[in-house]
Amino acid sequence: MQAKESGSFDVVVMGGGIIGSAIAYFLLKESPGLSVAVVEPDSSYEFASALRASGGCRVQFTCPENIEMSKFSIDFIKNFDNTMGTAKHSAHVSWVEGGYLFIVPPEDVKNLERNAKIQQAHGCIAELLTPAELKQRFPSMQVNDLGAGVHTPHDGWCDPNGLLWGFRRKAVELGAVYISGRVQSAQVDTIKAQSITLDNGQVLQAEAFVNATGAWSEGTAALFGMHLPISPMRRFEHYFTAGSPVEHLPYVKDTARLAFRSEGNGFSGGLVDGSEQRGFNFDIDHDYFERVVWPAVAHRFPAFEAAKCHRTWSGLYEVNELDGNPVIGSWTGGLPNLYTAAGFSGHGMMHAPAAGRAIAELVVHGRYQTLDLERMGYQRVASNTPYAEAGIL
Repeated sequence: MQAKESGSFDVVVMGGGIIGSAIAYFLLKESPGLSVAVVEPDSSYEFASALRASGGCRVQFTCPENIEMSKFSIDFIKNFDNTMGTAKHSAHVSWVEGGYLFIVPPEDVKNLERNAKIQQAHGCIAELLTPAELKQRFPSMQVNDLGAGVHTPHDGWCDPNGLLWGFRRKAVELGAVYISGRVQSAQVDTIKAQSITLDNGQVLQAEAFVNATGAWSEGTAALFGMHLPISPMRRFEHYFTAGSPVEHLPYVKDTARLAFRSEGNGFSGGLVDGSEQRGFNFDIDHDYFERVVWPAVAHRFPAFEAAKCHRTWSGLYEVNELDGNPVIGSWTGGLPNLYTAAGFSGHGMMHAPAAGRAIAELVVHGRYQTLDLERMGYQRVASNTPYAEAGIL
């Protein structure tokens, strides 16, 4: 149905970034008659987490939900250019099937082997490589202190900006209304959320509300009386070049959270500091690359002894402090018409298509139709029962 009156919708999605826009798109694909509003405070997306990310997509997880979300999302992104264009805009996301490579020291080989078997059981191509095989495939790599690696050749990366705007433009073409504003308060009764008020005074009523405000989702949830243990955490991304030639590299990740990949004539990546103080901090530490990243990347690839960092930028992870996995679903035990898709802890762009489809199925049908994500629901937060991912390095 269409909006019954100004400010009244079937669904209001709070947050118009990549997750919120994917939700709006899938809602209207699942039920074309819905009236959907998306509330976004900044249409320039200056501080949007996805646009400050590296765009990586991988199946190297151990939770079945994460693997299956990645499989769906990667296929969706691979076909994005062909399926998500609008009458006025193409939908280029520049997908690169560059692969992912996880490398571990000898003491972590058994864990890596277990992870690879889980991924293979889900139909993924995951190649377990010995140090000698790693050296043969990637000659520039120093492998003397490694125990093994797993290469997933069909993983890759894309342009997050293209993905976000592709979802947003397609959602608008299908009927979504984007409203500029920030959620300031929520009006609820004992059994459901009734409306929200924006900072410009506008009141929006809806049958369902979705919290997709990313790093800001804890504060959004609190407006409804909901506790959500999600914190913003600053991380840095760098573009750098090597001092001598290096072969084209997949997305390389290790147990110290070094993560980088080839990007044009150079490389893009960084090293996440999980102990970083939580908060909305976008300041750039211009010494971070030389102090933290350069020693790690030069140790693994000696060609980077003379690396040059050309640019550093900061962004936010929306860290689920409970277990690092996203919270996806309705507020069980609270307001059942309040849905959450947040806390992706660095995997939001990667899983946006799958999360968008999942929330749309819940809102429209009341249950999951394709991939069961019940274990990603809020009940584990309420019961303080972590559902952790063992495959994240």
